[in-house]
Amino acid sequence: MKKISILLILLFGVMAFSLTGCSNGGTFTEKSYASGANEIEKVMVQASDRELEIGTSEDDQIYVDYFDSEKEYLDITVSENKELVIKLVFNKDWTDYIGTKPSAKYRKIKIRIPDGLISAFSAKTTNENIEVGPLSFTEGVSLNANGGSIVCDRVNVGKTISLTAKNGDIRGTIVGDWDDFSISCTYKKGDCNLPASKEGGDKSLTADCNNGDIDIQFVQ
Repeated sequence: MKKISILLILLFGVMAFSLTGCSNGGTFTEKSYASGANEIEKVMVQASDRELEIGTSEDDQIYVDYFDSEKEYLDITVSENKELVIKLVFNKDWTDYIGTKPSAKYRKIKIRIPDGLISAFSAKTTNENIEVGPLSFTEGVSLNANGGSIVCDRVNVGKTISLTAKNGDIRGTIVGDWDDFSISCTYKKGDCNLPASKEGGDKSLTADCNNGDIDIQFVQ
């Protein structure tokens, strides 16, 4: 009986080792999306374990570059209210979650948006960063990174910007003056260059960071 138990332990150990020696995301293929003639006013991104890189489109279309597999793929749709929804779908058994992650190049989603033509942009991901380049939005931006940082480079909003990070930093530049924004800021286990609360301004900035630093600068 004791020998059988030892053999079972060894067998399970070998199985575990073989599983952890491979990536279980499937075989990835490079793909792209272009909005074409679709009229889009808002963009929403829902992802996990994906780095999000948001940049500027050179025309009036929205472009998405990414990698798909049979087990991890993007579902891209345009809703009736003219919102482009980009959602990462996992089609996995529980055993597929045992093993190494896919290569970093497969875990990046690049989105290019026409500057000033989209009213609102929201994005949420886990275990990776969100980077937004120089872009203007007539209404607002909402970014949430759980397990990663949020980096803004000259982001310009008409009304609101909301930034939430856990186990990562919130940093970068926002277009405007200090007096343009009312500010609400909370943070734990880190440093912050913003006040906890500031009234006044036609726009609002909300920043919430847990286990990371907040460093936001206002630029013209």
